[in-house]
Amino acid sequence: MNQILTIDEIESRFPEEWILIQDPETTTDLRIKAGKVLWHSKSKDDVYHKAQSFPSAIYTAVIYTGKIPEGNIFVL
Repeated sequence: MNQILTIDEIESRFPEEWILIQDPETTTDLRIKAGKVLWHSKSKDDVYHKAQSFPSAIYTAVIYTGKIPEGNIFVL
C-alpha cells in the first residue's frame, strides 16, 4: 500500500489489528495522525517480525487499532 492514510482511515480499514506505519505524521505530543501502512495483522508478533525485515533507515511506528483491555499495561 503506497497511499498515506489518516489514523481514522487506518482504524476503519484495519479494526483490532496491529499496524506497522512508515513515516508516521505526528502531533506535537507524538500521537499518530497519518502514515503509510507497511503491514498489518491480528498478531502483534507477525507485525514486529515483519518490521525487522525493513532497513533500519526507514522510520516506523507500530499501533494497535483495537480497544486495550482494562488492566493491561504497556511498556514503551
